[in-house]
Amino acid sequence: MKLNSHPLHWHRITLLILLLCQGACSPKSTFRIIEKPITWTSEREALSVKYLKERHGIDQETASIDPKMVVIHWTAIPTIEVTFDVFDPPTLEGRDDLTGASLLNVSSQFLIDRDGTIFRLLPDTTFARHTIGLNYLAIGVENIGSDKMPLTKQQLKANEELVRYLKRKYDIEYVIGHHEYQNFQATELWKEADPDYRTVKTDPGDVFMKKLRKNLEDLNLKPIPTL
Repeated sequence: MKLNSHPLHWHRITLLILLLCQGACSPKSTFRIIEKPITWTSEREALSVKYLKERHGIDQETASIDPKMVVIHWTAIPTIEVTFDVFDPPTLEGRDDLTGASLLNVSSQFLIDRDGTIFRLLPDTTFARHTIGLNYLAIGVENIGSDKMPLTKQQLKANEELVRYLKRKYDIEYVIGHHEYQNFQATELWKEADPDYRTVKTDPGDVFMKKLRKNLEDLNLKPIPTL
């Protein structure tokens, strides 16, 4: 069978290939959030409402938040699968430093893999226990990483894109690292009933947060309070 050798025919084929490559071969990836919900039961809802009342002094019927802040974390767990399994149960076990405050399991609204893939574990405005004193207004973003496994360039880009996405939806005023949360103790935003309930955090570190804040300069976010 003889192929059509007409110049117009080959021009059309070339144009089609170029159009396809603009979508499939583009070096700029598309911002996506993959839904991967952790288990939400009536028990988790009740524990969350109880936490809001007893720890934050907020009495409401639903476990919801009005986001004003994004808190960046790392998991200290090396994989998405294990991290998900840790966050999935409604109740927390094996953490005496945390269970004394509440049996509600820790979690976050978002989880970012090493390659920058973003997973949504909970709806943006659903309460999650991830930052002492600030859970009631903070969206948590966990990143697969640790002291020995620094966050990647792909994760930096994904965090930037996610913050921009959340800023468009909500009145986000602060983006902080988990290690910076105690800087808010003297502010009106701080709500923790126990003056001695604190944990020392290093995630995600000053180096990562400096890079992230530089990339977000145009958003004019509020500076972190100083102690």
